[in-house]
Order: sequence, then C-alpha cells, then structure tokens
Amino acid sequence: MSTVLLLGATSDMAVAIARKMAEKGNNIQLAARNANRLQALQSDISVRYNVNCTIHEFDATNFALHEPFYQSLSPKPCITICVFGYMSDNIAAIKNWNEAQKMINSNYTGAVSILNIIAEDYAVKKNGTIVGISSVAGERGRQSNYIYGSAKAGFTAYLSGLRNKLFHDNVHVVTVLPGFVNTKMTAELNLPPLLTANTEQVADAVEKAIRKKQNVVYVKWFWKWIMKIIKTIPENMFKKKKL
Repeated sequence: MSTVLLLGATSDMAVAIARKMAEKGNNIQLAARNANRLQALQSDISVRYNVNCTIHEFDATNFALHEPFYQSLSPKPCITICVFGYMSDNIAAIKNWNEAQKMINSNYTGAVSILNIIAEDYAVKKNGTIVGISSVAGERGRQSNYIYGSAKAGFTAYLSGLRNKLFHDNVHVVTVLPGFVNTKMTAELNLPPLLTANTEQVADAVEKAIRKKQNVVYVKWFWKWIMKIIKTIPENMFKKKKL
C-alpha cells in the first residue's frame, strides 16, 4: 500500500484522482489552501475505500512554507500528484499584473518550489513517483491565453528535465496533458464535446500512467496529433491566425 499526496486537492480533477487512487488501495494525503473544504471528501474516502485519508494546509504561492509543509507529513508520500493551477482571462492578466503573477505562480513557480523539495527527498530514497498536471496550452503560444500557456510551457519543460534527472535515481516523473476538461475552472467556456474529457477520464489516465511508468500522457489520445499538427504550422502563417 502506497501513500499518495494530492497537491491542490480541492480541484475537480484532484477529487477524481484521489478517489481513483484510494479505490486502488492507496492511503491519501489531501493538501490545499483551504483544508477545511476537504473534510467531507476525507470522510467519504476513508469510509468508502477503507484507507487512511488525511488533510493538510498547503498554499502553492506561499513558497516559504513549502519546506515545513513537506517535513510535517508523516509518513512521507511515495507518490506526489501536483494538480493545482489557475486560469484567468488573458486580457485581464495583461492589464493587471497581479492577475498575471497569480497565473504564473499558481501554474509554474509554486509547482517548481514544492516539487524541488519532494524530488530531492525521492532522489535520496532512490524511490518515488511525481505526476504533474500540465496543459496542451503550453505546447504553442496563442493570443487567447499566452500567459497561462507560457506558465504551463515552463511547467512541461521543468517536468521533462526533472524526469531526465531523476531517472538515474530510480524516480519516475509523469507529465499529464489533459486538453479540455469539464471542471469548475472551465464552466464558462464553450468547450467542444468531442475534444473534452471528464475528470474521471483524467483520473484513469493518471492511475494508468503511474502503474505503467508512462512519461508523457495525453488524456484523449488525439490531442497528441492535434498538437503535432499545430506545432508544424510555420510561424509566419501561425501568427496571422485568430487562436
């Protein structure tokens, strides 16, 4: 039985992933900024799956507290899944630096801060798995969401480098690229049904990636080919498109 840490555990995707990992017999550590919101989920997971489930205060943007947060966990997790993130309107972020900074810190800087700490611990132990939920938005910048996309691009590159580094320490790193997902964060967007996953599909993909030691996972397989096509468009053509 492994212990799984969910960072950003109040998100819809995290809830689905927590349930899936508990269903497989893992103990669960739920971590989020408003830990009180996790009490109902904690009780449900503990009773429904007969596993140990605990809740912990964690703020992705309070970097100074990341080290004491991780050191307070007992036991230390064998698997860490970084789910937190934040997406705002691109125009609002352009006009308001605080909004832009929130997106950058929530999607990139905060993740690097906490995962650096966890990665060092796993490297010493020569064991562990790290999963990062990134985004296809980071695969090519688009005028509609390039601040969010640039933060996710940085996170994807970070996970790639971390995977390369930790391979030699018997630690596996997974990058998950969900594409569109029906969540509270995307509720106001008009998402194409065929291209949109639900949270249970994300959870299934994460569990499978951990079990099979996959490296980069597209939740809906055709996103891999969509992004390959998009990345092959020459820049002098791409810059003229309304995307």
